Order: sequence, then structure tokens, then C-alpha cells
Amino acid sequence: MKDQDILIDVVDLLPALDEQLLELLRSLTPTEWQKQTIAKQWTVKDVAAHLLDGNIRILSILRDNHFGEQPNIRSHQDLVDFLNGLNADWIKAMKRVSPQMLLFLLEQTAPPFCQYLKTLDPLDRSVLAVDWAGEAESKNWMEIAREYTEKWLHQQQIRDAVGKPGLLTREWFYPFIDIFMLTLPHTYRNTEAANGTHIRVTVTTEIGGSWSLIRVNDSWQLSKNQHTEPATAELIIDPDTAWKLFSKSWRPEQVKDTIRIKGNRQLAETALGMVSVMA
Repeated sequence: MKDQDILIDVVDLLPALDEQLLELLRSLTPTEWQKQTIAKQWTVKDVAAHLLDGNIRILSILRDNHFGEQPNIRSHQDLVDFLNGLNADWIKAMKRVSPQMLLFLLEQTAPPFCQYLKTLDPLDRSVLAVDWAGEAESKNWMEIAREYTEKWLHQQQIRDAVGKPGLLTREWFYPFIDIFMLTLPHTYRNTEAANGTHIRVTVTTEIGGSWSLIRVNDSWQLSKNQHTEPATAELIIDPDTAWKLFSKSWRPEQVKDTIRIKGNRQLAETALGMVSVMA
């Protein structure tokens, strides 16, 4: 469960985040477009193509009520497999499209994408549910928040590949990691603990923050209130490690030398398995 007052509003950040992407892509050399990213086998161009797919797919589904294929989804893994197939098909088709044409298409689709999301009532039910947060039904604000994390994450993957900073700032990173932390209760859903148990995840530096998970009435509640008492377990992680780990670009065994744990180690290590993307 999340505190009732947790509502993350990022709809006004999306147009500027898209402009950051477009400026970045306009600056790339032909060699940089082909650089390998941390996103499995995807190049910079592949990641940019995936972002275009996101613009088109969301406008088609949410604005135009066009869903395309209607798969038989019976489990989380069915959904992951279906989405992975869609992504792979799109990336393969976009191999024939030039970087210049890809940039043009992103320039054309980004404004209507942002404009449409702006028209949604944040508290109305979304057509899509945010599965990675354990939600069978989501509000529009949560769907918009997910789109922010998609756009931040994939742009950061490009910046990471070509060595160009820009998104690891308080303005851009904090909303991203704040949204990612919404999946903490789902991550601990099978973890039993006494009522009052307090788990804290701290992302260091001025661009990070702390999030608390409290055991109340035999369920986990996420809280962004400042709890000053020592936590039962605390995971301390730097921003660069956090975005790579929680997007499943890195695995828990790869970050053991970069994290710190206080208190109950087993409880804290459960947070290392948090995945705030469909993977």
C-alpha cells in the first residue's frame, strides 16, 4: 500500500524532458548513433527507436483507443513476453530507418504525446495498469509517472553510452527515482515481518532521498514522511547504481561493493531485487 497522499505529478516535466532528448540526438555523430548501450543488445539508435514506439503506442492506445494485437495474458510473465516481442519487432523494423528520419519522427510525435497526457484527469482510472508496481488498476497520474520513468531511463541509457551528462540532477533524477520507489511494497509483498518493522532505502547525494516502508496491520505501507528513528534495515545506494539496478540493467551481485547496509541485512537485501520496469 501507498500513503494516501502520495501522488507524483510530472506531466509538466515531460515536454522539457523530450526537448532534452531531441537536443541530445541532434548532437550525435554517426558513430555515436551506433554505440552499444547498457540496454542489452540495443544501440543508441535502437533505444531512440524504442522511445518513438512509446510515443506512438501510447497515443494509439490511450488517445485513439486502438490496441492492435489482443494477447491472452494470464500472468506477469505472459505480459513481459508479449511486450518483449512487440519491442523486438519494432526495433527490427526500425533498422531500415535512418537516424535523421528517426529524429524527425520523434520531433513530430513528442508534442502530441505530451499534450494528450496533459488533458487527462490525474485521479481518473487509466486504461493501462502499472504492473511492475503490483497494480491491477491504476490512476492516470501513475500511468503518466510510468511514462516519465520510461523517457528518463532510455534517455539516460543513451547519455551513459555516449558519455554526455544531463539527467543526473535533482530536477530530472529525483522524480524518476521517487516514482521507481512506488514498487517497494510490491517488492516486499512476500516478506513477513512484525508490525512496526521499518525498512528504509536511501539514495545518496543531493539528487536522492529516503523512502520508508512500514509494516502496519500485516501489510507494507510506503511513506515519504521523514522518520528520524533508526530503521530496522536500511539500504544505502548511489544514484548511478540505483537507476541501473532498479531497471535490471545491473544485477544485485554486481553492486555488492557499491552499496551499504545497516541493520537487518536480509531485510535490506530484498530491496536489491526491486525492478521498476517490465522485465
